[in-house]
Amino acid sequence: MDYAATGEQAQTRIDAASELDALEQLRVEFMGKQGSISGLLKTLGALSADERQIVGPQIHALRESVSAALAERKQALESAALAEQLARDTLDLTLPAPEAPRGSIHPVSQVMDELAEIFADLGFAVATGPEIEDDWHNFTALNIPESHPARAMHDTFYFPEHNDAQSGTTQHNASRMLLRTHTSPVQIRSMLEHGAPLRIIAPGRVYRSDSDATHTPMFHQVEGLVIDKGIHLGHLKWTLETFLKAFFEREDIVLRLRPSYFPFTEPSVEVDVGFALVGSKRVLGGSGDAPGHGWMELLGSGMVNRKVIAAGGLDPDEWQGFAFGVGVDRLAMLKYGMDDLRAFFDGDVRWLAHYGFSPFDVPTLSAGVGTAA
Repeated sequence: MDYAATGEQAQTRIDAASELDALEQLRVEFMGKQGSISGLLKTLGALSADERQIVGPQIHALRESVSAALAERKQALESAALAEQLARDTLDLTLPAPEAPRGSIHPVSQVMDELAEIFADLGFAVATGPEIEDDWHNFTALNIPESHPARAMHDTFYFPEHNDAQSGTTQHNASRMLLRTHTSPVQIRSMLEHGAPLRIIAPGRVYRSDSDATHTPMFHQVEGLVIDKGIHLGHLKWTLETFLKAFFEREDIVLRLRPSYFPFTEPSVEVDVGFALVGSKRVLGGSGDAPGHGWMELLGSGMVNRKVIAAGGLDPDEWQGFAFGVGVDRLAMLKYGMDDLRAFFDGDVRWLAHYGFSPFDVPTLSAGVGTAA
């Protein structure tokens, strides 16, 4: 058999395929279980050892060449289809503005307003802090040791170290600047500024070196902090249950606390929320242990570590507290049915038109915090 001629014929037919469906049919014809090249491979078992040494490499070379031709043609067809779609699917942002405004509130902004409304009803104030932090506020004051992986360059965006021109000294590690990796430094700044008792939430942007469907280099987080006398885990669980019931507008929210570890809390707990499977979709609510139900990890929390309270200028023998943190973007995804975090930052006006909120839809507990536009 002339394997070279067979390969040339296959190449000609592959090059002539003008659609992905036609190319897939050729792939099945050549490379499928009942394909012609797959059939040639099956004939090797009936050959003698000497014949296999001669014929085997030729068949394998044919298989590799056809496989490469299929992959190359598929990439070309997909690229052409994408180029055609991009040329056709355009957005003309230069058109005259409509008579009625069509702008919408971004889901992240809406959820932050919802959080502020819910926690204001619980007596929490909203606190903010700088997004460019120093090492001491972001790590050391939060009891994060020097060897902790969170300090590594691959997790944290550090600014270049600089030398003091007058003294000739290098910038001290405690004052080294970085993009904050969480909003927890606001806890330290608030304790130092306001003392205790204290009840705050700290929403804002944070930065970590990560990017995929559920992670982005910049995302939004909200931290909660309560400092008072006689605070215990029961207060934490009640606060979180009350918050989640109001946010998801369901009374059947059930939480489960699991022991965990965070440097700035002791004891530390991961908080899971029960969900029910409706088809392939997870719907929060109900017991996670019932048939057809499960538990979803939602946030981290715990009792504030004594060292963190001391770093905030307070006496840990007198004051206790709890803290929790959760991603604002993740809350929005769970509540409003979004499946890709990256879309939050693409600026696609079609996505914003679909998931955005009316400027007049101000979240209130009486009217419902999450009525979509």
